[in-house]
Amino acid sequence: MDSWLIWLITAGVLGLVEIFTLTAALGILGVAALVTAGSAALGLPLPLQFVLFTAVATGSLLFVRPLVVRHVLAPPAERFGVEALVGQAARTVSEVTALDGRVRIGGEEWSARSFDETQTIPPGTTVDVMEINGATAFVYPRE
Repeated sequence: MDSWLIWLITAGVLGLVEIFTLTAALGILGVAALVTAGSAALGLPLPLQFVLFTAVATGSLLFVRPLVVRHVLAPPAERFGVEALVGQAARTVSEVTALDGRVRIGGEEWSARSFDETQTIPPGTTVDVMEINGATAFVYPRE
């Protein structure tokens, strides 16, 4: 069997395993094997194929993988869903106590409770959403 075919099969296997592990390391090794398969198809001798594979794999693992990992582990740029409501301003529709109340957040009406359990917030007060738990907003009056 030709060496370029062995390198190509190795690249395919590494790429397939990368799909299941998502480490970025095996995918980079697969790319190095693919580059080596191309050079082997052009007639590069076997010892130089190993040197090329080692050089491409080492360089990629040292310089490319940290960038990929940093990009994957970065927190999302924007909050969405109920997390985006935390910190928003709202207006009380009815009296808000530690047990019950209603607020309007961005045009939607939510059940609400006072973040400070000892506080009663009258209707029409501007409040800040401190927390969302289920379908209930915990609010605190703006000063």
